[in-house]
Amino acid sequence: MPTPMPPSDLFRHGLRLLLDKDIDGWVGLWADDGVMEFPFAPEGRPRRLEGRAAVAAYMRHYPDHIDLHDFPELRVHQTTDARTVVVEMRGVGRLVRTGAPFDMTYIAVVTVEDGRFTSYRDYWNPLALLEPGAEFAGSAR
Repeated sequence: MPTPMPPSDLFRHGLRLLLDKDIDGWVGLWADDGVMEFPFAPEGRPRRLEGRAAVAAYMRHYPDHIDLHDFPELRVHQTTDARTVVVEMRGVGRLVRTGAPFDMTYIAVVTVEDGRFTSYRDYWNPLALLEPGAEFAGSAR
């Protein structure tokens, strides 16, 4: 049995899958009981997704709304817990519906066990949702 990827490598692999619009592949990196959280999510948006199926449902239509081109300024920081990394990054691309530029900065705290994401806290800027076309399946609107 191959050794699972370290958290930093798994995270980078996940970004490549997102750029390739391979949402199924990205969701496949999750543990069955993995949890994704959005601590800064505004009213009407999910704050917590429990389980791979919930993450899959949330992300299913992401590429139909946001066309990611790159993740420049990626910095992955190892923590004192070998299973957890803190990531600073910027995602750039365009909003599919309007063609407007998409430029979002993120900080994520990600924990990996047995080669799968088990916890992913995504700190993103909720003001970006004010842009027309920025909503996707995760929206309650």
